[in-house]
Amino acid sequence: MITKETIEKVLDAARIEEVVGDFVDLKKRGTSLIGNCPFHNEKTPSFHVSMAKGIYKCFGCGVGGDSLKFVMELEKYSYPEAIRYLADKYNIAIEEVERSPAQLAAQDKRESLYVLSSWAGKFFKEQMWTTEVGQSIGLSYFKERGYREDIVKKFELGYSPDQWTALSDAAAAAGFHKDYLSLIGLSIEREDGSLYDRFRGRVIFPIHNLTGRVIGFGGRTLKTEKSVPKYVNSPESDIYHKSDVLYGLNFAKKAIMDKDSCYLVEGYADVISMHQAGVENVVSSSGTSLTTGQIKLIGRFTQNVVILYDGDAAGIKASLRGTDMLLEEGLNVKVLLFPDGNDPDSYVQSFGSTAFKEYIDTNQQDFIFYKTNILLKDAGADPIKRAEVIREVVQSIALIPDEIKVSVFIKQCSALLDMEERVLLTELNKMRLNKAKAQDKKEAAASRPAPMHPEMDGPPLDFFLTDEERAQIGIEPATGTQVATSEILQEREIVRILLNYGAELAVWEGDGDVPIAPYLLNAIDDITFEDKASAFIVEVFRKKAEDFEIPEAKFFFSHEDSTVQDLAISCVSSPYELSPNWNDDKRKIYVTREHEHLKALTTQAIYRIKKRKVESEMTKIREELKLDQSAEDLEILLSKYQKLKEAEKMLGAYLGNTVVK
Repeated sequence: MITKETIEKVLDAARIEEVVGDFVDLKKRGTSLIGNCPFHNEKTPSFHVSMAKGIYKCFGCGVGGDSLKFVMELEKYSYPEAIRYLADKYNIAIEEVERSPAQLAAQDKRESLYVLSSWAGKFFKEQMWTTEVGQSIGLSYFKERGYREDIVKKFELGYSPDQWTALSDAAAAAGFHKDYLSLIGLSIEREDGSLYDRFRGRVIFPIHNLTGRVIGFGGRTLKTEKSVPKYVNSPESDIYHKSDVLYGLNFAKKAIMDKDSCYLVEGYADVISMHQAGVENVVSSSGTSLTTGQIKLIGRFTQNVVILYDGDAAGIKASLRGTDMLLEEGLNVKVLLFPDGNDPDSYVQSFGSTAFKEYIDTNQQDFIFYKTNILLKDAGADPIKRAEVIREVVQSIALIPDEIKVSVFIKQCSALLDMEERVLLTELNKMRLNKAKAQDKKEAAASRPAPMHPEMDGPPLDFFLTDEERAQIGIEPATGTQVATSEILQEREIVRILLNYGAELAVWEGDGDVPIAPYLLNAIDDITFEDKASAFIVEVFRKKAEDFEIPEAKFFFSHEDSTVQDLAISCVSSPYELSPNWNDDKRKIYVTREHEHLKALTTQAIYRIKKRKVESEMTKIREELKLDQSAEDLEILLSKYQKLKEAEKMLGAYLGNTVVK
């Protein structure tokens, strides 16, 4: 178990902009950083990172948290996994206390699979580097391919012995459960329950996730029999989902952001050869069809993609459909075709690094023109096929969000297709209109652009909307698992004031300068909170106040209860920030800020929540009056009701409400 001191060191060292910046391309805007949200599909950035507060918040899908939660949510890590990842990033030594057998037995299943996968990667490496067979077969193969030893070690390549149970036996001897070997796909279970190795007799390409942990393997056979499949890959598991993984991305992400471009190739060997040639901004879909999840991964780091084809005509045509998906996600797509059936790997090996770099720099072309030419050659003089080509090309152009680029493509494709521009534009507009009609309203609301104004104090505009009101305008329910009624929203407003202004001083009549938190807590001492997350945060403030302390908002950002985390993040986040062009002497435009009127803000929140309690008590009395009551009890109830009515009128008058009942 990781010690509390280590966790505190990690959380103190982790800088939100650095942690998020490893996964999202962030741009400066005001005092915040913004980028496309990695948790939902969007083309206009609504994902904000506040360096001052140490949190992130997406105002499109509503997710938010600190550095720790970001890693947990994005990589699906457990709490200990995320701490270990951040500790490794900031070179902090992990100190642990000894765990009991019960704690060891309850170790997280996913973590166990990660540990087993890492162990298997080391096993394959050791088999290649330290055994005679591994060196003569596995290492010799990689050297024959022209790979340097430093590249072989960088990608952690290995070799699996050509034996039925070499890995399975070694894993059992190391104490790993055989069920986990099957779950992760390292072993295959026979009908009698025994195991045999999946990757026997193959060179091994480990597959890493974004943070560099081994999650799966690709194994290439060295045999020539046609009955033996060339490649065998890990099956889907709790830690490996091939549709959301790009081979080499953990090595390439920094180079992709630096170059603002990503090369997309087909196989493991292409990625490795390009790295050896000095081109590191390259990833592979590992022989599978390109998926939306993989495209979103690329989109986190760049909007520019260059697809490297190996010149096989059948393969190129099959991939055109997947390439349209790149355009639909708003990426700029170019293609590069290698001559004479070469692929990136063979071209590097044949012509060297310098010639390879020159070739990829000078032979790229826009995907739309490339697709048009490829399809026209296939259609020939057949008018029906040419009509289909026109429709396919226009369909691809319709996916491009940049209107200037659309105009250029339409103009140039009209010449290539020998078709008037107006005909192409008519077809394009028809396609777009049909798509717009079918577009889901919820998706449109989620991808709505965030305001361009830099962070004002105060909550986002939807903070005070009930769940019913949110549903009417098509946005997600408010933070927390409980229904956001008007009463619960009042409780969350109390929490918002405590988190943002609890330590601020205000002048109270008869009390002098007193921080907001103790004054507010004392005033609502008789209020019972219905919202569990709000009640928890208020209770923490009460306990801290007994020791004359006021907790900071970040105390709740990493809380184990996700509803507490989400509420705290929502309370301190805002997509708005006052422009520096306001509140200056030149323009004489002055905007009132919330923190300038804390006394009024706090007092109104107190009166509103007390008025709610009074109304609740009045409702209870009205229900009691419907029951049979003795004359004495009836008189007591009516007296209570009258006093509550007077209190309601007084509170309503202060708040500017008109009480008519």
